[in-house]
Amino acid sequence: MMKKTSITIDVTLDENHVPEKLSWSAPDGGIDQQETHAMFLSTWDKETQESARIDLWTKEMPVDQMRVFVHQTLVGIRNSYMKATQDVEMGEAFQQFCDYFSSEHKLGKAQKTKDSN
Repeated sequence: MMKKTSITIDVTLDENHVPEKLSWSAPDGGIDQQETHAMFLSTWDKETQESARIDLWTKEMPVDQMRVFVHQTLVGIRNSYMKATQDVEMGEAFQQFCDYFSSEHKLGKAQKTKDSN
């Protein structure tokens, strides 16, 4: 029998429908209402061959932290792409862009990410 689990995202909006508070839960991972200030979620539709995205961040998210968040997300996407495809040439090109992004925004050493898989 297959096990079913859930990941829940809660969004509190202000009067203009701008996210004021974000939190998420993943009971199987021991996460309960963990507050966050930004999240990017992508899904893949096999039938239409298109991705769908939900990008959320609170109005309190500072630009400097958004740059770090985007950089870490790019590095994570690069790592997932490499793991899934073994495409070393494109992976190296992707890494060069990640390094360029970090350098242009003066983010310092490569930013660490927490992989969920």
